Amino acid sequence: MRRISRNFFNRFPLLKGALIRIREWVRPCTSVSSQFVALADEQTGSEGQRLRNAWQDDGLPGRQRALVDQQLQQYRRGKRVDVFDTLVAALRALPDLRSAMSLLEIGCSSGYYSEVISIAGLPFLYTGCDYSAPFIKMAREQYPSAEFHVADATELPFPDGSFDVVVSGCCLLHIPEYNKAVSETARVCRSYAIFHRTPVVWGQPNQWFRKQAYGIETVEIHFNEDEFLVLLEAAGLALIATYTLYEENGVEDARGQAVRTYLCRKTIQ
Repeated sequence: MRRISRNFFNRFPLLKGALIRIREWVRPCTSVSSQFVALADEQTGSEGQRLRNAWQDDGLPGRQRALVDQQLQQYRRGKRVDVFDTLVAALRALPDLRSAMSLLEIGCSSGYYSEVISIAGLPFLYTGCDYSAPFIKMAREQYPSAEFHVADATELPFPDGSFDVVVSGCCLLHIPEYNKAVSETARVCRSYAIFHRTPVVWGQPNQWFRKQAYGIETVEIHFNEDEFLVLLEAAGLALIATYTLYEENGVEDARGQAVRTYLCRKTIQ
């Protein structure tokens, strides 16, 4: 029945889009991202700071975990989950992948990528950190054998080159001081950095939005891709490979948008 319904609505994208928007307005806490409002340049600074701590909301871990548990159930059964498969592909592509490499995930939320990595059979020693104490509390409950820290991505409490691999786990888009977060990612990695699920645009400058995420108000940044790659290079990170989760090109102009995962090698020690 679900497959029939999905095929039906895929034939009528306008109807599908309208129903999705209605659901988002009626039950925003069930939607990962909804109710996007574009911010003008003069609003980005004030709104970014006002909503910087939104993801520390006590109610977020449970709402996000409800969706994550569904994805993990599929993954445990050997089914594809695009967001998991993309990171796994990037990790498997490391030029010198070896046993017992240390890995830090920044923005780990409830730590579920530690399980994804284990299911995929990857030989990493996982550590997670997040600036949300409620998320870290849940992570420690879910995965008591893993190591987790409460830490801000712009001021990581780890020495230089502490981890062989550092994954910036879909958190950069919510950080107004994202340039500092990129620098910190580069600083604490020894060999490789991965920026997972990064929303980018081209043919236009950075795009800032105010939105609802699992029912709470937050900001989301879509980065101009050329400028983002320059930022990585300036931090001493050389791009090795790019993995695309989603891409859409404009029909009548040179604009476009995508969600990508970037695998980089550290060039400055």
